[in-house]
Amino acid sequence: FAPYFSDEIRPKILLTTRPMPSGELFHFIGDLMRFFPQLFYYPRKSYSIKDICRYAINRDFTHLMVLSEKSKVCNGMIISHLRPSPDHVGGNARGGPTAFFKVSNVIKSTDVPNHGNASSHVPELVLNGFGTRLGHRAGRFLGSLFPHNAQFKGRQVATFHNQRDFIFVRHHRYVFEEGKETNKETKKPKTKARLQELGPRFTLKMKWLQEGTFDTQFGEYEWFHKRKEMDTTRRKFHL
Repeated sequence: FAPYFSDEIRPKILLTTRPMPSGELFHFIGDLMRFFPQLFYYPRKSYSIKDICRYAINRDFTHLMVLSEKSKVCNGMIISHLRPSPDHVGGNARGGPTAFFKVSNVIKSTDVPNHGNASSHVPELVLNGFGTRLGHRAGRFLGSLFPHNAQFKGRQVATFHNQRDFIFVRHHRYVFEEGKETNKETKKPKTKARLQELGPRFTLKMKWLQEGTFDTQFGEYEWFHKRKEMDTTRRKFHL
């Protein structure tokens, strides 16, 4: 993902859903379109994910994102990197990787207390807590979803904070305000900074990571979360 972090390649994301999504899911889709720059929604209709991958590659999309839902709430997200990865060992002509994340604790922007409205500026990106080799790969994968030419004028920050293998996703704007206290030297009011949350809020937990673009039949898994074998102690984490 080095070309993304050096701003040689700008991401362009195709977003779709499971077949016949509920109307409630579109509120979350609207939030994601304000959160990720260059994200475009296409209706799923009756196409398979493999067909959508081919369509997206032919139209110069770099990533595919597919949302699933249960009881009208988003509960899963597949993210597939479509371009060949030059920094992958030996190169990867098939693109990839592809990851499936379980989505929980979804709070829409309008339900966030004292929320602000996101602008079209490219946000700064914060990746925090990805300490292991797998975590480093997952963090850079999520980081490749954002352009790395942050427009600081917008004062917006997108955060992926990993804690105990749960990735907390937040969207903030930092606001500068004049405080009541004055600076003794300049006699001017001291400037205070605070965060205003823009939304949405949601939590990701990676379930599997696969080489290449989406292929559940013949794809090779780099990592697969086996709960009974891996979650034997609360002190061991994978990301």
